[in-house]
Amino acid sequence: MDMAHRFSMDRRAYLKTVGAVGVSATIAGCSGGNDDTIVPGTNAAFAPFEYEEDGEIVGFDIDLAEEAIDRAGYEVGDWSDLKFSSLIPSLNNNDIDLIAAGMTINPDRKEQIAFTDPYWESNQSVLVQSDGDFQPEGESDLDGARVGAQKGTTGESETERLRNEGVIAEDALKRYNNYVLAVEDLEAGNVDAVVVDQPVANNFAAGRDVSVAFVIETGEQFGMGMRQDDDRIGDINDALAEIRDDGTYDDLVAEWFE
Repeated sequence: MDMAHRFSMDRRAYLKTVGAVGVSATIAGCSGGNDDTIVPGTNAAFAPFEYEEDGEIVGFDIDLAEEAIDRAGYEVGDWSDLKFSSLIPSLNNNDIDLIAAGMTINPDRKEQIAFTDPYWESNQSVLVQSDGDFQPEGESDLDGARVGAQKGTTGESETERLRNEGVIAEDALKRYNNYVLAVEDLEAGNVDAVVVDQPVANNFAAGRDVSVAFVIETGEQFGMGMRQDDDRIGDINDALAEIRDDGTYDDLVAEWFE
């Protein structure tokens, strides 16, 4: 997918109205005060799920979250672009109400926040320079390599697993605040490989001089995060189910990934 590609205003208007007929009108009613608005937060460095273009945050997660919030009967607040590691603290501090950031559902995070029903499944890809000498075919080939990942992500967890297994040395791991910086370092030759979610890796490979060497099967699932005491999560889940049932989800996937 072209990183410059995003929804046209006509397309956004269509998605805002496609669910107007049927149960979407009754999924949730406004309860008054701040409960009427759901303020979303993301880390806009994870294309095509979320990234910044011409001063606007765009991407698959952005459109899906806005559609779900709207269909659930709430107003969409202004997006906050935060460090990935700051998203959960910001949610629990009431600075934002919903995380839409390609966040993997895992036990540690579930102790801190509630997740919606999963909306995406992914594995991890290992990116390398397209024409570089280093072309690993499996995890064991990373022995002696300098490997990067974004802090707080499944990619970092996988690199730490490989460190614990003795494949990667601790001083060979490099952690970044976002994956754009990691891939830029890969292109510059400052690391030999970067571990990142599969669809994001494919997006980088389509637009930069990097390629996917191999895939680490993790079977992770993405969910949107909300506070554990926020009853509105049920409304969001109902909206996500409706979005899948009426074909809007498939439209979004085609728009951002195909």
